[in-house]
Amino acid sequence: MGGLPSPTEAEGIWTSIWYQEAHHSTALEGNTLVIAQVEALLAEGRAVGNKELREYMEVTGYADAAKWVYGQALEPGDWTSQAPLMMTEVRHIHELALGPVWGVSPHPNATPQEKPGSFRRHDIQPFPSGMVPPPWVEIPAAMVDWVDSLATIAASDNPVEAIAAAHASFEKTHPFLDGNGRTGRLLLNLLLIRLGYPPAVIYTRDRNRYLRALARADNGDPGPLGELIARAVTDNLYRFVVPAVAGPHRLVPIVSLVTKTQSVFMLRAAIERGRLKAQKGPDGQWRSTRAWVDEYIASKYQRGS
Repeated sequence: MGGLPSPTEAEGIWTSIWYQEAHHSTALEGNTLVIAQVEALLAEGRAVGNKELREYMEVTGYADAAKWVYGQALEPGDWTSQAPLMMTEVRHIHELALGPVWGVSPHPNATPQEKPGSFRRHDIQPFPSGMVPPPWVEIPAAMVDWVDSLATIAASDNPVEAIAAAHASFEKTHPFLDGNGRTGRLLLNLLLIRLGYPPAVIYTRDRNRYLRALARADNGDPGPLGELIARAVTDNLYRFVVPAVAGPHRLVPIVSLVTKTQSVFMLRAAIERGRLKAQKGPDGQWRSTRAWVDEYIASKYQRGS
């Protein structure tokens, strides 16, 4: 749907987004792994550094859930634009994201009925913003209503803002004892991709803006949150659309030129060493062409032969 390339067709692009999402979405919740540690963990299975095991498991679980989202979102299934996701998927995403960390560091107040994938059976204290999640006894019915409410998104005049409102509503409901922020952002991306948009990455630099926008949405104004999500979608749109429409000699941001063997970090390093032809724009972004990247890769193999 929406003309997005599958993870198989554009593995390098999806992998780059996958690293960024796993890093930033967990960092929003306090995870301290840096992007290089996240990449080593996900690409090679290496736990670089001396962080607590819990932090590595947080990233692993989130990455597993995000990979499932990417795959499921682009495959035919029982979902339709009028029913873009099912309750079983909500629970499954939470189970994938929280399962690994729960195995080494479960929530101290969790009952056996509150394991990953199960709704909370505790009431939640009011948040600093003043928002009060509903009592736990109301959660099953509230989540049925939430899933049903998604039927109107596709027909909305502003689908991204409608998705933003749905995201805020999920966070306000706070259906799980832990991991609601991570699960909510994964569900956000499942909705986006199934409706034809690239996934959104909320960067840690935007954390305060994101929280303020959620608070505004709680009070009935999803506009700022919709704008933030739209900008995140646009950023990733360049990773999909630009490579598809640009000819081999057109200058494009290097993030649009990643391949299975050449990550954005490797391309930037090649530019800095003078191995890859590129131009730096007034916005500070490096741009190159597919032809120049192919030339660089060919020369790299020649040097290695």
